[in-house]
Amino acid sequence: MEPGISAVARQQVTSGASDFPQFFLVEAMAQLGGIAASREEGGGGILAAVDRAEFHGPITAGDILTIAVRIIKSFGQLHLVEGEVSVGDRKLATAVITLKVGTM
Repeated sequence: MEPGISAVARQQVTSGASDFPQFFLVEAMAQLGGIAASREEGGGGILAAVDRAEFHGPITAGDILTIAVRIIKSFGQLHLVEGEVSVGDRKLATAVITLKVGTM
């Protein structure tokens, strides 16, 4: 992780695709983006907008997801974040999201 710039995480899918909706991939990007954008502990965050989200393939039990986010712009507590989730070389989802991160 490079605070304020980017972060990468891995998560293993332990349930089947029907138990893991693709929109959870956007949630994973938002949570990781909030961690990367956070400047202090104890603050909260809000997923303010999903500008573009594209889903490219199915999720299967046993997949090890690589979640990568990059902060494009920051405006005080608002952050524009670009994210991607993949399994190996196979891209599962991409999104551009807006987050509010900080004391509520």
